[in-house]
Amino acid sequence: MDILRILASIILPPLGVFLEVGLTKHFWINIVLTILGYIPGIVHALYIILRDQPRTV
Repeated sequence: MDILRILASIILPPLGVFLEVGLTKHFWINIVLTILGYIPGIVHALYIILRDQPRTV
């Protein structure tokens, strides 16, 4: 399932974050980062998806 989230993050970073954590602060941070620049949004989304912490929904 992480492969789908990673692909979604490359195409639309907030979608990948939403699929990982839902409507949390990380989703909104990613929206702002994506608006400010596409690359920071992708980096943040990949960080959220690939981190080792347990997932929260």
